[in-house]
Amino acid sequence: MSTSTPKTSEVNLLEKKAAEIRLKSLLTMRKTGKEGMGGDMSSIEILTALYYGTLNREPIVRLDPKKPGWDGQDYVLISKKHGVISQYSILADLGFFDEEELNFVSCPGSLLSGRPNMKVPGIKGTLLTSGHGLSVGLGISLGLNMDKADNKVFMLADVSELQSGQFWEAALCAAHYKLSNLILIIDDSKLQNDGPVNSVIEVGSVQNKFDSFGWSVQQIMNGHDFDSLLNVFLRAFNVIRKPVCIWCHTVSGKGITFAERKHGYFNAKVSEPELDAIIPNLKEQL
Repeated sequence: MSTSTPKTSEVNLLEKKAAEIRLKSLLTMRKTGKEGMGGDMSSIEILTALYYGTLNREPIVRLDPKKPGWDGQDYVLISKKHGVISQYSILADLGFFDEEELNFVSCPGSLLSGRPNMKVPGIKGTLLTSGHGLSVGLGISLGLNMDKADNKVFMLADVSELQSGQFWEAALCAAHYKLSNLILIIDDSKLQNDGPVNSVIEVGSVQNKFDSFGWSVQQIMNGHDFDSLLNVFLRAFNVIRKPVCIWCHTVSGKGITFAERKHGYFNAKVSEPELDAIIPNLKEQL
């Protein structure tokens, strides 16, 4: 007899939505020749929970596709290089722009560039260089704090960005100003472009580092489990007078069986035979 906890209807819906976004992202990569399959797949559950999840029947992220400039919206920023395709897929699905735009990512004259850009409806920060994203999130959070606004800023970063000095300057400043409206999510797949993260520059314990900087730290051992993600966002919302770091252990290439945890696929393009092999499995999850 199974002793596993039955899944809630919301978790079931989120799992199906994640499979849909994963498929849509892969098809976009194939059409546009974009690289980064492994790095993009690791954060899809995190982004799906953010954009589609609810807490106490209220959306985790406040937004309105019909009013992309709404003052009451929350901010979702992605500084990790591999992640923008899945964010674009979600924004298109939500109706911020026509899904046809996904066919032209990074093409000359396209609305959608290869890195997050504020000209895209639903994108709230232009982030061009890895490691600088937290500084952008810090500035937005400080401005909202000074205006006494209750908007939240969600910042998704790759664990390799912790190798940047500017990242830690921003982290120190956020703690100094007690920015509880800033929620940083670390996607820790243990891989980066140049190889395993700790073989490039060892990051060490994210928990200990952010604790010492004065942040509230929440750790998720499975960053693809929606129950865990929803629970950790609930805890994050209850933190006062501290910025929050959510440390998510993830799997590079998640959902693509032959690519999971393999560095060779971290920054890879999707080949036709590989896509043909994985599409039926993803469609079964819809």
